[in-house]
Amino acid sequence: MIIADNETAVDYLYYEPIAKTVVKLIQEKSQEPLTIGLHGDWGAGKSSALLMIEEAFSSDDRTLCVRFNGWLFEGYDDAKAVLIETIVAALVAKRSVSTKVKEKAAEVLKNVNWFKVARTVGGAALTFTTGIPSPDLVKGIGDAAKGLLSDPTKALTGETFTKVLDGAAAHIKSGESDTAPQRMHAFRKDFEDLLNLADIDRLIVLIDDLDRCLPRTAIATLEAVRLFLFVPRAAFVIAADEGMIEYSVRHHFPDLPVTSAPGSYARNYLEKLIQVPFRMPALGSVETRIYLTLLISLTEGLSDVDFRRLIPVARNALRRPWLDTGFDRGTIEKALGSLPPQVETALQLATEITPVLTDGARGNPRQIKRFVNTLDLRLTIAEERGFRGDLRMPVLAKLMLAERFAPEVFDAIALDLDVDGKSKIIAELEGRAATTSKPKTGSKSSTKATEPSGSKLVQDWPNLEWAKRWGRIKVSLSDVDLRPYFFVSRDRRTAMANAIAAGPIEELVERLSATSLGAKSEPRASLLALTAVDAERVFHALSAKITNAENLNSRPAAADGLATLCSARPELRDALLTLLDRLPTATVGAWVVTGWGAAVGVSQAPKFKELLKKWSEQSANDVLNKVATLELSSSKVGKR
Repeated sequence: MIIADNETAVDYLYYEPIAKTVVKLIQEKSQEPLTIGLHGDWGAGKSSALLMIEEAFSSDDRTLCVRFNGWLFEGYDDAKAVLIETIVAALVAKRSVSTKVKEKAAEVLKNVNWFKVARTVGGAALTFTTGIPSPDLVKGIGDAAKGLLSDPTKALTGETFTKVLDGAAAHIKSGESDTAPQRMHAFRKDFEDLLNLADIDRLIVLIDDLDRCLPRTAIATLEAVRLFLFVPRAAFVIAADEGMIEYSVRHHFPDLPVTSAPGSYARNYLEKLIQVPFRMPALGSVETRIYLTLLISLTEGLSDVDFRRLIPVARNALRRPWLDTGFDRGTIEKALGSLPPQVETALQLATEITPVLTDGARGNPRQIKRFVNTLDLRLTIAEERGFRGDLRMPVLAKLMLAERFAPEVFDAIALDLDVDGKSKIIAELEGRAATTSKPKTGSKSSTKATEPSGSKLVQDWPNLEWAKRWGRIKVSLSDVDLRPYFFVSRDRRTAMANAIAAGPIEELVERLSATSLGAKSEPRASLLALTAVDAERVFHALSAKITNAENLNSRPAAADGLATLCSARPELRDALLTLLDRLPTATVGAWVVTGWGAAVGVSQAPKFKELLKKWSEQSANDVLNKVATLELSSSKVGKR
């Protein structure tokens, strides 16, 4: 069973305390304007927390919760106006029988229309720093204000909204030339009156997916929120990755002088807007194991009755995860009356793969859920094709960990398979794990370990430390025919291998892979500023663009991007050599030989020479042979 990748009111992760804290804060500050931020990476559980907050107020007739998804209105010209109109429409719907509410709503919308005119005539009515337009802009607004809404109540039908967005001139009363501050004060006063007439004690606006929006939409939505900062009884809960919002601020105002420290300016903008920030916590190892057990139990077909009884057991254990108690076989069996086989399978698998999955997914619930969904999908495909009996879930899950978090390990294993589908590399890795798990003879500590010596299969691998940890997962693969597992993983090229972070990381990948000139022009500082994890993400994204290319005869722009990246990040150079080595010798162009001097560096020059020697001795690609031979004889090798 595939688990829907969207927000849920079922609290798998015991995020309810966060939602309850937000609810309590809103109730305590019910008469004050309030803005609350729910921060966290994509998939951290922000949307689910918003849903819990909304449900907490669902039975309160004097509280209105309005959900607004900025991403849904990405294509609109004025996201700021759309947000305000959405709020007004929700108020009218809440008190649809009141004529006074409709009339006051029309008054509020007149101010919204004024802001639209400002945008139409001369750009945004509110400037970033003061919110006040220039005198010329105000004059232009006054000159453009020629019409009057003949029947203000029709504004609630949406027809007027469409006309305004299409550039219609019927916006405000003829001759009005109020200044922006006057209009802002009028808007706030009219909106406060609207709340009184609607008999609403608290308006709560829940804004979601703002970090998925383009910078223009994100900033327009935040500017709309800013209009409400002094409106009593209006509370906004904004769910977004604060890093993405800072990026939107920097992108939307690119002309800030260098001396103003754009990064600090963006952070200050967000901090002035958000009064109370909450950070959605990343999952630790215990939390990941419990979450993983719940998800796998579902995909294995655990009944709804048993699952509903299992949730309180998980939540009780999550109250104090540092104790790691309360979610074991005995406790579950006591709560459910027996231990369902689905839960037994889930407990066993979760125990084995949690350490690697926790680090790889960085405690992100969505990444964990997608891992489980991909695992279940592949098993289902195998079932439909008639070879489900050839697959064991623990074996597939272990291979998928390598596929997702260390693709170079996964690819090396795939290339290493012998005729019966077994891998010498896996045998060595698991052999090392077995050796390192035993103490030395006469050792006082049971944690000390020795490493086997002599084999060169994996000792020069990039990411060897990760591979060692992976090998310690107790599910043994060394004696397994892995051919059906790799067969069912053929979707890798279009799924997990291309999973990269959106936003700034995605933009960087595009810059490094669009053109050779653009890749070579990327500032070194931007590459040095990447975290180690993000640098690896960029590397794997560029690698995927190269390995997935239909024609490797000519040099892909992503190759220059990789060269630029690795010249700044020496820790990626081993992975670069591994990538070059696994490109298909028979079809790759001679470009693979040149242009890697700074990327390889002096330290890795000997390994690159070995690769050149390999290419110069092969006979499947004559051009590659000749160019590699020439490059190998060049005095420049290892000195660039």
